[in-house]
Amino acid sequence: MAESRNEKSSVPASPSGPAYTWTVADFLSGEFPAGLRVLLVDEDPVSLLILERLLQTSLYQVTKCDRAEEALSLLREKKDGFDIILSDVHMADMDGIKFLDCIVREMDIPVIMLSADERNDVLMKAVIHGACAFFVKPVRPRLVQCIWEHVLRKKVKEEKALNKSAITTLPNHGSNILQGD
Repeated sequence: MAESRNEKSSVPASPSGPAYTWTVADFLSGEFPAGLRVLLVDEDPVSLLILERLLQTSLYQVTKCDRAEEALSLLREKKDGFDIILSDVHMADMDGIKFLDCIVREMDIPVIMLSADERNDVLMKAVIHGACAFFVKPVRPRLVQCIWEHVLRKKVKEEKALNKSAITTLPNHGSNILQGD
């Protein structure tokens, strides 16, 4: 069972438990965002397994789907159940770009598109349709470790839009990194 977010734990509840919304303060607290809730969508079972293991080594909570339709149902059912989505571009049940379009239209969640197809037109199409990043398979472990950066960017943008002042100093560093409006 996943651990719930509390004063003693840096791991938020899993998508099946109570939703936890990350804040900029969580990222700036000096603790790595362990427990980031990732929805992984890929019809290839080998890719799913490899990516799941890479994500778990960074202490991310992973939910796997091998079909885009199943992933959309899960996302609609658990509105705030995930922090980020990693999805393959080429899937049999639904084109990955169509899947991305549905997410962008219905939800506010960062999406990273994945593909072994590294042609520029595939990459550009994904970014134009709203992907925050595009990773070429096989995905390097360092890229997977850093997916939290996309969630942080979203949170900073949200907090600035709400005209809130974000925490501006890193512990033990004393340097300003964010300015509140």
